[in-house]
Amino acid sequence: MPEGRIIAVANQKGGVGKTTTAINLAAALSETGQRVAIIDLDPQGNASTGLGVAPETRSITSYDLLTGDASFRESLIPTQVDNLSLIPSDRDLASVDFEVANRPGRMQLLRRKLQEVDEYDFVLIDCPPALGLLTLNAMVAAGSVLVPLQAEFYALEGLSQLLMTVREIRQAANPDLRIEGVLLTMSDNRNNLSQQVEADARNTLSGLVYNTVIPRNVRLSEAPSYAMPVLQYDSNSKGSAAYRELAKEFLSRQFVAA
Repeated sequence: MPEGRIIAVANQKGGVGKTTTAINLAAALSETGQRVAIIDLDPQGNASTGLGVAPETRSITSYDLLTGDASFRESLIPTQVDNLSLIPSDRDLASVDFEVANRPGRMQLLRRKLQEVDEYDFVLIDCPPALGLLTLNAMVAAGSVLVPLQAEFYALEGLSQLLMTVREIRQAANPDLRIEGVLLTMSDNRNNLSQQVEADARNTLSGLVYNTVIPRNVRLSEAPSYAMPVLQYDSNSKGSAAYRELAKEFLSRQFVAA
């Protein structure tokens, strides 16, 4: 699989719509016929829960993928969404930092498992809200990083640390890593602050910011409690429409990059 098709969805700040974006972008891409896999690399396992995979059914997880003999193929399980597979997560993943602390090549664990996989068009890696070993593994394995950015006061300030980490990964382990795009989330057009953050982001980051903006939407918030993407929970909602639009823009950028 070309590294450009492996995308880390990352932001060290929690609550910015990272898992929501991973799930719903994947679901929207799947609707277009793309074969998509999500790797849940967050010990909280929210992507796994949000796709209807109960904890007791997660026999092989991303923990086994990173630390054991499990391969990418045997770690995958189907989801209720056509064309979308998942490598689930559980709390064992929280111990990875300690278990591999002294292991040579500990930042390459995931990359080694993803080198020869070609049956998926895209692999999205849902990263934890921290710039620790798990997120670093994702960035070393990925060709690009998609950054959800909440439309709030300190949004750009936090983004600078992530961009610095991307530069460091380029220098140390993955020279081809690039920013896939910055996605504004939880935006409210009635709110002057949301409008100002969007304007600042576009002025500062120029073409990196997606034209698509994800709005605050009740259906988006409700969907995880029903263990499904918003595109299944309420296909006609504003949240569903936004992620379908994002999928179109995402694919158009892939075509241009190719």
